[in-house]
Amino acid sequence: MTFEVQHTDNASDARAGLITTDHGTIKTPIFMPVGTAGTVKGVHFSELHEQVKAQIILGNTYHLYLRPGLDILRQAGGLHGFNGWELPILTDSGGFQVFSLTGIRKLTEEGCTFQSHIDGSKHMFTPENVMDTERIIGADIMMAFDECPPGKSDYQYAKKSLAMTQRWLDRCIKRFNETEPLYGYNQSLFPIVQGCTYKDLRQEAAKYIADKGADGNAIGGLAVGEPTEVMYEMIEVVNEILPKEKPRYLMGVGTPQNILEAIERGVDMFDCVMPTRNGRNALLFTYDGTMNMRNKKWENDFTPIDAAGCDVDKRYTKAYLHHLFKAKELLAMQIGSIHNLAFYLRLVTDARHHIEQGDFVSWKKSVIDRLGQRL
Repeated sequence: MTFEVQHTDNASDARAGLITTDHGTIKTPIFMPVGTAGTVKGVHFSELHEQVKAQIILGNTYHLYLRPGLDILRQAGGLHGFNGWELPILTDSGGFQVFSLTGIRKLTEEGCTFQSHIDGSKHMFTPENVMDTERIIGADIMMAFDECPPGKSDYQYAKKSLAMTQRWLDRCIKRFNETEPLYGYNQSLFPIVQGCTYKDLRQEAAKYIADKGADGNAIGGLAVGEPTEVMYEMIEVVNEILPKEKPRYLMGVGTPQNILEAIERGVDMFDCVMPTRNGRNALLFTYDGTMNMRNKKWENDFTPIDAAGCDVDKRYTKAYLHHLFKAKELLAMQIGSIHNLAFYLRLVTDARHHIEQGDFVSWKKSVIDRLGQRL
């Protein structure tokens, strides 16, 4: 994998780049739709290509490991062969999922023992077998196995957790270097910066990771309840240290406003379930603000969902989508998901354009307040 910074913004740390993988190129900044179980919920790949214009999607190691399981994925030739997606894929390590299974998991130096949320069966993730699992899934970008501590962890717990995450990272790198890709194309491993909201821990984590020389680096453990200004401060602290010549991935973030603020601070890659989850629940994002399509005000509004949006936005009216949600039709959730994903990709594409034009900061200031309005 290679990364080229093509343009930088004069008034901020925003940059436009190009990530090149064996499954294609990715123009940054980029938003990556979340495909937890090998599918972006309610969205066909044809729609991801033609309307959303996705360049890379995510798979979830924890969920794919449990179902369909590694034997099926190996027989299929990895996730690309299983689901038919031909562009790049990134897999998380499953760390966030297993650590969120409070009460049904046990953490040790070796790894994390947990019970399946599906059938209660017991399993164990270690840095080594997570690397093996991600090799079998076959993602272009693999994430290191880390502990994602609770956002409000006290300093001593956060420090102890970070130390173990660093030891686990060394084991991940060792296993990654000892093994080969299974399907004839290259894979990259991204370490993850943790440290909660403690500046010195974030700095320590970023320095530790920067020295590893990985193809890219991720920032984890944010947007878990801390104030947004604290999140932005942590991004600044970390990005002062992470190498500028490598892509930076902010995990699980966030709202359109969060994304623009993080781009301004030098982040290149994003993922979040928010656009699809909110879309399935009738909340749509637009440049003019958010729309709750269940509200009566849309009942007789026969204007397009978004006249500047993708095909479903122009094809269907707000009144029709309101009706679909009130009638609990599956098409409502599909339209909502496509709209939101297409809007997120449009947002980062527009951000890239304004970085190239040299007016990113003024453009961001002109749109960011509107994005948060409720219509």
